[in-house]
Amino acid sequence: MFICASTECFPGLGPKEVLQQLVDLEYTSTELALHETDGWMKPSEVVADLERAIGVCGDIHRMHVAALSIEIEATGDDYYKQFAACCKLAKAIKVVTLVVPSSELGTPFNEEIERLKNMVALASLEGAVVAMKTTIGCMSQDPDTAAVICDNVKGLGLALDPSHYIAGPNQSRNYDKVMKYVRHTHLRDTSKTELQVRVGQGEVDYGRLMQQLAKEKYSRALSVFITPMEGVDHHGEMRKMRLLLDSLL
Repeated sequence: MFICASTECFPGLGPKEVLQQLVDLEYTSTELALHETDGWMKPSEVVADLERAIGVCGDIHRMHVAALSIEIEATGDDYYKQFAACCKLAKAIKVVTLVVPSSELGTPFNEEIERLKNMVALASLEGAVVAMKTTIGCMSQDPDTAAVICDNVKGLGLALDPSHYIAGPNQSRNYDKVMKYVRHTHLRDTSKTELQVRVGQGEVDYGRLMQQLAKEKYSRALSVFITPMEGVDHHGEMRKMRLLLDSLL
């Protein structure tokens, strides 16, 4: 396991500024957000000029790219064209893990299975692995459903964000069953009433989490996913989380 940080930790900053902030905080690995809205780069930009995207992603302060988070707003065939381009980008910059959102609650189960099967097939062509985010308000907010989806889509993994199981509607549920599917993580501190609190003031048991992941032979990223909070030193929180995780490795 190794520590990285998402570019989503610094919303509002330009691509170069985000990476410089992470370098200044002594992070050596990052998760790049390829999101159509407020992303480090847009999926539509990747499909429009793949060579440029490869060049930009290959020039990031010598940081290691641990994962690509992909959120596409296009629909129909364009959705899969953009995803396929992001898969080609991942292969070119030697990234294996592709983090994707789960569909919103109310989406037909078979429809979600079909979508994810298509994405896993496209990713596998480029040697990449798809990891579905565990998110409140989406089909993956329930650990049982998340496990069933993974069982129905061969090769699909999870991007585990324990905060969404601690603060969400399933906060009393045990989510140990999803550990075997974890291919990526998003980490912040969380209470049962707030999705994000200051590091050390929440209920995330990082030591136990890392022991569970180690038991499953998890060797991928521990991705810090802290967004700015009003009245809180954001850089201090980012530094504190890095030091905490480092002390547990």
